[in-house]
Amino acid sequence: MKKTLVIGASEKPHRYSYKAVKLLNKHQHEVVAFGTRKGKIDDINIEIEKKDFQNIHTITLYINPERQKDYYQYILDLKPQRIIFNPGTENNELAEIAQKNNIETVFNCTLVMLNSGIF
Repeated sequence: MKKTLVIGASEKPHRYSYKAVKLLNKHQHEVVAFGTRKGKIDDINIEIEKKDFQNIHTITLYINPERQKDYYQYILDLKPQRIIFNPGTENNELAEIAQKNNIETVFNCTLVMLNSGIF
């Protein structure tokens, strides 16, 4: 299983980040949720501080490219193996930086990837 950090997590059920946290959990991936407001999705706390999470395999983004700029160094410091740019989060600048740091970049939907078995 791939420990996954969801950046842009929300406890609002209509948000895709909420659905992603639930589906990752359902598929038995360890999930860390990070957002701008504290909350919970099932038993998973939404963190609001940039903590040094260990052994993150995948970061899946649910924040727009402009907001991502504040997270570039944080993402690199976590040393994930992969970053998923969900629809609306596509960012060629961050993708290029990630690739130069040997981080795989994927432009796809986490929900579709999980449901189709390609996560």
